[in-house]
Amino acid sequence: MVRIVILGQGLVATHFAVGLERLKEGLIKDYGIPLRDKLPISYDELEIVGSYDVDEDKIGKSIYDIARRIFKDIEIPDSLKEIRIERGIHLGSLKGLPFKARGREEDIGLIEAINQLVDEWRSLKPDIFINVITTEPAEPMDSIDEIEERIREGRVSASQAYAYAVAIYSRNVKPAAFINAIPSPIANDPGFVELFRRSRAVVFGDDGATGATPLTADLLEHMAERNRRIIDIAQFNIGGNTDFLALDLPERNIMKKKTKSSIVEDILGYHAPNYIRPTGYLEPLGDRKFVAMLIEYMSFNGFKDELYVVARINDSPALAGLLVDLTRLGKIALERGEYGTVYEVNAFYMKNPGPKNAKAVSKILAYHRLLEWLGAGDERIL
Repeated sequence: MVRIVILGQGLVATHFAVGLERLKEGLIKDYGIPLRDKLPISYDELEIVGSYDVDEDKIGKSIYDIARRIFKDIEIPDSLKEIRIERGIHLGSLKGLPFKARGREEDIGLIEAINQLVDEWRSLKPDIFINVITTEPAEPMDSIDEIEERIREGRVSASQAYAYAVAIYSRNVKPAAFINAIPSPIANDPGFVELFRRSRAVVFGDDGATGATPLTADLLEHMAERNRRIIDIAQFNIGGNTDFLALDLPERNIMKKKTKSSIVEDILGYHAPNYIRPTGYLEPLGDRKFVAMLIEYMSFNGFKDELYVVARINDSPALAGLLVDLTRLGKIALERGEYGTVYEVNAFYMKNPGPKNAKAVSKILAYHRLLEWLGAGDERIL
């Protein structure tokens, strides 16, 4: 079995939990899971064993209870009644948002909170940790010494504290993988990558690539292969879920902007003026975000063409489907002893693939490189 702990029981995590259990019961098809049946680990082998959050309205309740609030027309699997949401680490990750939040570190201090989590995980024995807390501001730390110093001083983000706890757990209990599906730099932080390597742990990240960003990457690859010179790119998203509400705060939006716009020069090989970022929160849109894109480019004989894309995309289910793959890939990486981070996985699934300074490529190219990585030395795969 692949044992999974969720960090942040929001919309993405709840879609993941409900969708996974429905998938195991044969109630839905596996649409939205890129590698489907291409991996040696089946859906039935995935088991959620724990969940953590800091919203007082969720702590102590089951994932089933939270899902009942969200899904009105879907039968929620009874298996989710057994998974109780425990108090996690806050460190201001929901600061400025309309939630009553409290982390365990506020009562016992950060170091003791981390030790407490590791002790709890000893009994849960997780293999995979999925980080889907709300987007938060975070600064990278380029060395293990700096990470440990800032942990002692409490000057880290919640994601960084969780990642450090997973590294300690991996070193002292069993190797584990940390899937960083939000923009905070973990797989792009040399200090954390080295910490994970030394701790026999794996980190995938950063920022799950769903919706418009992977589509933009593939369109840019199309243009580059045909030698069409990009003049400018405008891409924006508007949504009504908690993540878009958080992104209304400038210090949080800057994290998402970095992961979205980094693809342009990496793929084209030159700078093209661009505006690629979340641009607003509109509550009635809910989780079904509005996406618009314009790409202007030069074609043969000096003529200018334009490409327009407009879409509505269910934000959280798109990322939740990728997590089904990432949990299985995390287990595979652990079995192979590929500690630290794995670019081939990150390049396909993440907007800002680690390690630091790794180039973003189109998802078409990344997919084939991922298949090559998967096929190396394992006859069970593909």
